[in-house]
Amino acid sequence: MDVGLLILRVVLGGVFIGHGTQKLFGWFGGPGRQGFGSWLASMGYRPEKPLALLGGLAEAGGGASLALGFITPLGAAAIIGMMLNATLAVHLKKGFWNTNGGFEFPLVNAAAAATLAFVGPGGYSVDRALGLNTTGVVSGIDAVVVGVAVGLVLYGWRTTQLRRTEEAQEGEGSQRAA
Repeated sequence: MDVGLLILRVVLGGVFIGHGTQKLFGWFGGPGRQGFGSWLASMGYRPEKPLALLGGLAEAGGGASLALGFITPLGAAAIIGMMLNATLAVHLKKGFWNTNGGFEFPLVNAAAAATLAFVGPGGYSVDRALGLNTTGVVSGIDAVVVGVAVGLVLYGWRTTQLRRTEEAQEGEGSQRAA
């Protein structure tokens, strides 16, 4: 079981380290912070520069946490929160299947991260080497609750920013008409 958990952690964590460094540094053909920030702004996330930094750090840091098996529930929570936002802001309206840009892939990523939070990182992990107990129902529930809560707060913030932008544009339009 420990080898299986190691494989899952390294693959999932490595994918998110890659995604995060695309957003932070433009590595692996990514947009870098400026490009990611511009994309976030186009999606209604403001202020885009700090959110681009936080998003990149959540993915790269959460991925590193999972890959190393270090404070595993916290790394899982970061991935869950990012995948919830990706699902709500981009993928949900496209249906389930990834072939149509749907939420299949973010769901699998979030589920894999949640699974690691519940079962723990296994024997070949920094958590185990340090004697940290990051296994069990409490760790899993904590990771899911924190990830979902932070994800929903951020998505709610986005919704508020979009509404404010729409109201400001409507106000400008009515002033021009007068």
